[in-house]
Amino acid sequence: MDGRSIRWGILSTARINRLVLEGARDAAGVEITAVASRDRERARAYAREHRIPRAHGSYEELLADEGVDAVYISLPNSLHHPWTMRALAAGKHVLCEKPYSRRAADVVEAFDAANASGLVLSEAFMWRHSLQTRKLVELLSEIGELQTVRATFAFRLDDVTNVRMLPELDGGALMDVGCYCVSGARLLAGEPDRVYGEQVVGPSGVDVRFTGVLRFSSGVVAELTSSFTFAHQSLEAIGTRGTISLADPWHAHESVLVLNGKAIHAEGANAYRRELQDVAAAIRGEAPPLLGRDDALGQARAIEALYASAAGGTSIEL
Repeated sequence: MDGRSIRWGILSTARINRLVLEGARDAAGVEITAVASRDRERARAYAREHRIPRAHGSYEELLADEGVDAVYISLPNSLHHPWTMRALAAGKHVLCEKPYSRRAADVVEAFDAANASGLVLSEAFMWRHSLQTRKLVELLSEIGELQTVRATFAFRLDDVTNVRMLPELDGGALMDVGCYCVSGARLLAGEPDRVYGEQVVGPSGVDVRFTGVLRFSSGVVAELTSSFTFAHQSLEAIGTRGTISLADPWHAHESVLVLNGKAIHAEGANAYRRELQDVAAAIRGEAPPLLGRDDALGQARAIEALYASAAGGTSIEL
């Protein structure tokens, strides 16, 4: 594909879309051309509000739109895999909101289909695209040999009708925000070889608090906490010669890292813009996407094993 802009369609009118749309406004090589909702009038109103040229009254209609090269899927978790498969079958490249799935087999099936059709598929972990995250990786060697990772992502959620609280939609604290902690630990330490999980299940049947321990072959141990019962964010890497900590690791509204007590400011940039540009570049054949098959599969394997551990009360070998 030549250097022209990649034409994107948005599958759903979910709230998170506003952040992606904001990033798209200044993204080189990215054009938002269509949006779909199961309600045609809602799609039209959304398109007018956000100045999107075309509105579709069904997801199938958007996937049949020949003026769409790629789709961004922001549906509830349980719909990520089936609609990704439909999008790939329709010949569309896909950026699917995190977490792609809690089942590793879904990831294998999706990336096999994408590879067979020559399409790009990427999991949308926008935090991995932030310049604060890049600075974290650059500074990691300053703390010596990595020993421990501590990651937390939690916020209060009391509405049991929220999609994050519904088991049929693959809700839960680990799926919604704990997946960031898993991603953070894996970025710093690689792939775990053993995990252990403990969950507190709320009235709706999903985990409202999940704590996990990941053990890596290097000897690194990661402690992860996600919750809907309190509010906190942090990421800390502890090494033999010091520590790096981030108070706002996942959103990077304030891009500040603390290395051995010294504050270091990272350059600010819209992570959603960088994410869209990254996938668009991959579609044009300029470079592989930052987050491809291996990362998505590592995520799903770890999440699947953590849930299995919590259900069975024992550690799980990967």
